[in-house]
Amino acid sequence: MRKSKNIFIILGITLLIVILAISSYFFIKQVLENRNLDKQYEDIQDIVTTNTEDKNEDIIEIIDLNELYKINSDLVGWIKIDGTRIDYPVMQNEDYYLRRNIYKDYSYYGTPYLARYCDIKNSDNLVIYGHHINNNNAMFGELENYKKKSFYNNHKYIKFYTLEKELTVEHVYEVIVIFKTVVYSDNSFKYYSFNNAKNSQDFNDYVSMCKQLQLYETGKTANYGDKLITLSTCEYSRKNGRIVVVAKEV
Repeated sequence: MRKSKNIFIILGITLLIVILAISSYFFIKQVLENRNLDKQYEDIQDIVTTNTEDKNEDIIEIIDLNELYKINSDLVGWIKIDGTRIDYPVMQNEDYYLRRNIYKDYSYYGTPYLARYCDIKNSDNLVIYGHHINNNNAMFGELENYKKKSFYNNHKYIKFYTLEKELTVEHVYEVIVIFKTVVYSDNSFKYYSFNNAKNSQDFNDYVSMCKQLQLYETGKTANYGDKLITLSTCEYSRKNGRIVVVAKEV
């Protein structure tokens, strides 16, 4: 009887060791993959970014999208929020870049992409999706930090660069509202469907609904005629949750 009990103990310990070994393998694999992906995007950032000094010897960052566009013509812009990890290319080709990088290879990170029904030049609202990478805040993971007003106070502006006749143009947007919602529900707010306002009432209704769901008051709003940008990523406090940041061009 004692011998049988010892066998069960040994089997239990062996099983525990196997489980720990498998868990460690996948953890290390994920860490290494994240490092490789981070390095890949650092290399991409180097392609588009150069630093120069102005007459006051201050460092000025210059973004030029031409070389990256030559690599992949699905590129429609570059999204950047100073002081965060959000500093990435933005692609457009349906949901193709959900799990692909700009080289069209598989990527766990994917690449931020513009909603398929948005027109980069003409839409009133540019909806951009990005993954919420939990373990290192990559892609749009740092949008989670906008739940705190203190973070918003220090990150009020979104930069979006576009390529227009081989000239990289910087557009600056001021954040007006941050809200949480859910998707894939008949009763949910389909914020992602708004890209062009039919009239002033249509525009005002969209802004009003965003404000109804807001996490806190920013003191900012938008008026008919303003151009908007909407950043969207997963939010894990609810099933199919999303956190959404809406900003207007200034």
